[in-house]
Amino acid sequence: MCASQLALLPVLFLMLPGGARPQSSSFLSGAAPTSSSGLDPLTNGGTLRPPAAWSPTPQGDPGPSAMGPTAVTSSAPENRTVDPLPVLPTCVCDLTPAACDLNCCCDRDCHLPHPRTVFSFCLPGSVRSSSWTCVDNSLIFRSNSPFPSRVLLDSNGIRQFCVHVNNSKLNYFQKVQKVSATSFQALAAEFGGGSCSATLQPQPLPPFYKAGDPILTYFPTRSIISLLRQPAGVGAGGVCAQRNPAGFLESKRTTCTHILKNLASSCTLDPALDAGSYYNFTVLKVPRGVTDLQNMKFQVPVTLASQADPPVLAGNTCQNAVSQVTYEIETNGTFGIQQVSVSFRQINLTIEPVVSLQQDFIVHFRAFRQSTVAAAAAAVPRSGNPGYVVGKPVLVLTGDLTHSMTLLQSQGNGICSVKRHEVQFGINAISGCKLRLTEVDCSQLQSEIYQILHGSPRPEHVAIFGNATPAQKGGWTRILHRSCRLAAVNCTSCCFIPVSLEIQVLWAYVGLQSNPQAHVSGARFLYQCRSIQVSQNGTEVPLTTLVNFMDITQKPDPPRSQPRRDWKLPFDFFFPFKVAFNRGVDSQKDSPSPLCILCLLLLRVLNLETK
Repeated sequence: MCASQLALLPVLFLMLPGGARPQSSSFLSGAAPTSSSGLDPLTNGGTLRPPAAWSPTPQGDPGPSAMGPTAVTSSAPENRTVDPLPVLPTCVCDLTPAACDLNCCCDRDCHLPHPRTVFSFCLPGSVRSSSWTCVDNSLIFRSNSPFPSRVLLDSNGIRQFCVHVNNSKLNYFQKVQKVSATSFQALAAEFGGGSCSATLQPQPLPPFYKAGDPILTYFPTRSIISLLRQPAGVGAGGVCAQRNPAGFLESKRTTCTHILKNLASSCTLDPALDAGSYYNFTVLKVPRGVTDLQNMKFQVPVTLASQADPPVLAGNTCQNAVSQVTYEIETNGTFGIQQVSVSFRQINLTIEPVVSLQQDFIVHFRAFRQSTVAAAAAAVPRSGNPGYVVGKPVLVLTGDLTHSMTLLQSQGNGICSVKRHEVQFGINAISGCKLRLTEVDCSQLQSEIYQILHGSPRPEHVAIFGNATPAQKGGWTRILHRSCRLAAVNCTSCCFIPVSLEIQVLWAYVGLQSNPQAHVSGARFLYQCRSIQVSQNGTEVPLTTLVNFMDITQKPDPPRSQPRRDWKLPFDFFFPFKVAFNRGVDSQKDSPSPLCILCLLLLRVLNLETK
């Protein structure tokens, strides 16, 4: 390093103005030059690096600089020959034996004489580090340094004269400290950080629940405090994780698969199938209720909102297995949870070696209301306010009951499921399943399939806006239905049944163009039928439902027409005449019309004077 400074002394003494001094490569990028191993002479870290193959550019021509600093000229003797594959004591990026590691310029398995021409960059530690010292190029007239030098452009386009200094300390390892039994404690105290074995301090219970907090439950018969669970699917198969907690004020629905390998024994023993295991506890209104479990004012019992029978093994069938659990939780701000109710959907399972049961778990939060009538009216969430929001359910009305429009859903084996997909506004969808016929009577079979296609209860009206309520009769429009026409079939054991339902929804934007609101203009159910033989049970019929949304928005014309090129202000006397004669076209071009008008006016004046 001292030799490099002495070599630069003649240049600096002769050419530097008073007070000027050399600057390191940190002048280019604002970071102190250390060691680097890239290709470019200047990196984001502020370290200049020796180029692999630069073509000197004539003085005064800066050359392209799109890829960072650019070598402008070489104002020093030719560089010394550099080993194309420098020998390093240890190739830290050579991680794959007998194979070439990407961008590892010191990996001899790559067999590359010039790695920089193949790799986009060299990994840190794969080339020898180098040190550069730079000053403003305007301060240098001629360089007599024996070390390689280059004129580079920094990120601001300023020329920098840089000298490659031979600093051997950059390519040696740090000295390793020796650790012994006597020095271990001193080194651990000097360089050690915080320990993970610190004693946990008991945290005070919060006075009320916050959004996302787990909900505390209490089992009086066993005196156990637990959490309200909402099982969720994990892994590729979506297997139920039974210990997944429900979050306060987080209304959501989870679906998972429960694998039963011995249904005959687990039918009555598995708590996941028993409805009683989902409400045999109380819910704590607020977390501080843990401190006084005998005080019932901090506890809310879980009330049963639907019939829930215990599972029973009857022959080859496990009856009353839980397939859906729905919690309705009413909250009152910082006063916590006020009411909790649960409802179930139960199905019968056939005993098989391995049974896969799909279960749904729904937790819905709503504000506590004293009036049960008002609470019932607010049971269905809005799909927009007022206009529909894309992705929200399409609301339909049957009598005074508001629910969502649905499509078919299949089980894992393709058979039609009792569960259905919600129709999401603005999203076209198609679904299908196979129906295994068990009914031989044709009329009953037709009614059953119609109900399966459109769902139960049958939708009668569709909401015009996403915030429609049953009390607003003008907020609903009737759904048009077109059933199949009977066709003459020469078959005594055939039945003409519907196999497909197409739901067509016409919608449009209304209101201000700056804030348009989507509303449904109309909906129609179109059925397609075909003839099948129903002489034997077990026949599988494929059913299909699809929904198609059609945008019929007609945007009005803008309040004023768009400006044209020939429009300009009337800055001269002849402007109205030019527009009139040119009919508003090419008025900016020279036209003889104004000259003709001027001549006519002059002739008229002369005629008046002669008279």
